[in-house]
Amino acid sequence: MTALTLSTAAAPGLRADAIVIGVAKGAKGPVVAPGAEAVDKAYDGRLAGVLETLGASGGEGEVTKLPAPSGFKAPLVLAVGLGPVPEKDAEYGTEALRRAAGVAARALAGSKKAAFALPLGDAADAGAIGEGALLGAYSFDAYKDNGKDPRAKNGKAPLAEVALLGGKPRDKAYKAAVERAVAVSEELNRARDLVNTPPNDLNPESFAAIAQAAAKEHGIKVQVLDEKALVKGGYGGILGVGAGSAAGPRLVKLSYTSSKAKKHLALVGKGITYDSGGISLKPAGHNETMKCDMSGAASVFAAVVAAARLGLEVNVTGWLALAENMPSGSATRPGDVLRMYSGKTVEVLNTDAEGRLVLADALWAASQEKPDAIVDVATLTGAMVLALGNRTFGIMGNDDAFRAALCEAAEEVGEPAWPMPLPEHLRKGMDSPTADIANMGERMGGGLVAGLFLREFVGEGITWAHLDIAGPAFNEGGPFGYTPKGGTGTAVRTLVRLAELTAAGDLG
Repeated sequence: MTALTLSTAAAPGLRADAIVIGVAKGAKGPVVAPGAEAVDKAYDGRLAGVLETLGASGGEGEVTKLPAPSGFKAPLVLAVGLGPVPEKDAEYGTEALRRAAGVAARALAGSKKAAFALPLGDAADAGAIGEGALLGAYSFDAYKDNGKDPRAKNGKAPLAEVALLGGKPRDKAYKAAVERAVAVSEELNRARDLVNTPPNDLNPESFAAIAQAAAKEHGIKVQVLDEKALVKGGYGGILGVGAGSAAGPRLVKLSYTSSKAKKHLALVGKGITYDSGGISLKPAGHNETMKCDMSGAASVFAAVVAAARLGLEVNVTGWLALAENMPSGSATRPGDVLRMYSGKTVEVLNTDAEGRLVLADALWAASQEKPDAIVDVATLTGAMVLALGNRTFGIMGNDDAFRAALCEAAEEVGEPAWPMPLPEHLRKGMDSPTADIANMGERMGGGLVAGLFLREFVGEGITWAHLDIAGPAFNEGGPFGYTPKGGTGTAVRTLVRLAELTAAGDLG
């Protein structure tokens, strides 16, 4: 993991491989952003013109490299685009800083140390820059052998150290912001690792073992229900989905408790370690990335551990519903009826609508503890991707105010989200002549139908929200900002922020 420090050193005298500065897009050309004054002075105040000559515009994500001025101990200046210059008296937003730091960290792979001289107005800016750098430096190369460091990124190890210039090492707010950035980023990157791990190495049993080890390290109580315990408890949804696999299902409960907590938050994650579609086999071209179908469970796991590391004054329980959905002679068939943990029966019309089945059991289990709120996270439907694209997740729920608060929390931490409805008329499409409910309904609005299905398994009177992260959970395109190709760790930061707001009593 990249090291993160606060530094009061002046840019010219700091020994580093590069000095990172910000450049914004102005009406008449690039504008050097605050934080780079010493660098600009060394260029006799002509740095903006030099950058423009080199083709820089200040556009978001743009990278321009130039030799450091005479007298600097760092040999390189890296200018990263921040986007448009803020309006008069406005400051650069934390998300713009976070993305710029991520771009710079990726561009400096192979470097030992970089000094970030980006706009740093307060502790929140320090946290955003630090977080962006740590997330941008992420690399998953555990399965590559390039003859060098097995962690190397295309022959270059991730940036080893980031020094935030203008930081205040002795200031409590700055120290807390950096500590938070480190904890959240490390756990988010752990979630990315899990999503990127191939399914022959990550199955329900091994995922549960990883959760147990992390829980022991961070003082989190853990309980793992194996197949025998699931059968005894009547968890028909999880068992039904995992019935076709040689790797048995698991339900993992992670409990972080604070002696000062006044609220209890339950998080439920879909953990399908590989989704073939089961007997309703996915068509060709749709299987290759299905190792990512446990992204919801990875995000919940990471959020609980982050809450523990931060010592948040709220009780957080994470439920990881883990199964592998495979076709075999023992697999659940279309037309089968499952008796869920809640006692309701479900007619399985499509075995590829499996995520809602494992979530249903976990939601009911979470409801038995009567938490103040339940949030489930899942790569649930392709319909949500069609509706919102690859970078935005949908939020549904049974409480409009809570749904709105979640959307605001997501926006605050830089995770695009959008509120979605639960139209009552779509519920009728899941009526079954055989069982209490079917796991499929109308095709149009399929993401909303899935939300309505899940709502059936939330305990009465409990505030609940559903995050469908099918679009942004796995990035099949090129990296951007602080987001890598592959697993993204989407929703971790939203869940952590929700826990912080709950602890502070800001959610009622």
